[in-house]
Amino acid sequence: MNAAANAEAIAYVRNKLRWMHSQQIWPNGLRYLWTDAFGVVLLVSLFEELGERPFLDDAEWLVADVNRVLGRPLGIRIGEEPDRDGQYFHYLAMWLFALAMLGRHIPDYKQLGIDLARQIHEPFLVRGRGVIWKMQEDLSGPYPGVGFGAMDAYDGYVSYRMLDDDALSSEIADMQTLIDEYNPTLNITQDLGIGMMLWLTHFFPTEEWAKLQKQRCLETLDSMWNSAGYFCREPYLPDTRFAFTNFGVSVGLQAVDKMPERVGQLNEYFKSYRSGDEYDQAAITHVMECSSHLPGCLINKTTRESHD
Repeated sequence: MNAAANAEAIAYVRNKLRWMHSQQIWPNGLRYLWTDAFGVVLLVSLFEELGERPFLDDAEWLVADVNRVLGRPLGIRIGEEPDRDGQYFHYLAMWLFALAMLGRHIPDYKQLGIDLARQIHEPFLVRGRGVIWKMQEDLSGPYPGVGFGAMDAYDGYVSYRMLDDDALSSEIADMQTLIDEYNPTLNITQDLGIGMMLWLTHFFPTEEWAKLQKQRCLETLDSMWNSAGYFCREPYLPDTRFAFTNFGVSVGLQAVDKMPERVGQLNEYFKSYRSGDEYDQAAITHVMECSSHLPGCLINKTTRESHD
């Protein structure tokens, strides 16, 4: 992104943040761990771009509020609303990544992330089988009716490594073992899953799992493009679209530096698109939009540029 485009993206994001605050959407709305994880990364990104300390202060406030509202003796609840009970591993992994990014500037948050990773790892992990997708809120057992997450081992692997390779070496090895087992047959077809997998691959692009998943994801994603300006939900759902999932695809594509024209087109498309449901006002839509326009420290630029 050139300097002019970067300045335009920053201005867009700052305006969006002011609007969300005025509408009590975010960060002064209900807590939701996925959205808040991306929000912490966004605030750290703005601090890194502009050097303005209030963005870092806001990130610290947000971490404290998430812990106050969603924190449990072990782990962190999915969200504040009554139907967002239990704990998702992939949300927790995204939160760990956010703490790692904040920890680049305030080291205490790195240790907070390491401590949380150690809390949740054993309850979610079933050795030889996988990572449980959703757990009871107290981590006493799986949530009724759920199984293993297809991508959760990858989520944990990357987030653990972004926190500390040495401190979490045992946990990283557990996730690596599962990845080695899953990877030959894993083929993701959902838009947000593809976006997030592309994002994960760019951190360790020379590893075999990353090379294979990047190729598969890009091939599948190419078949999901609608010329109106969006990626459909699944290859068999050509007319189904969600703004926040497209923004996740955008982050993934920017991480691997592919399809820049389509990234630009979807950002424009969803500026005016309205779904007519709760997602038009939902914080997840607008925080993810900000991440699409300004991925910032979601992207490890050194790693990406070293392996182009």
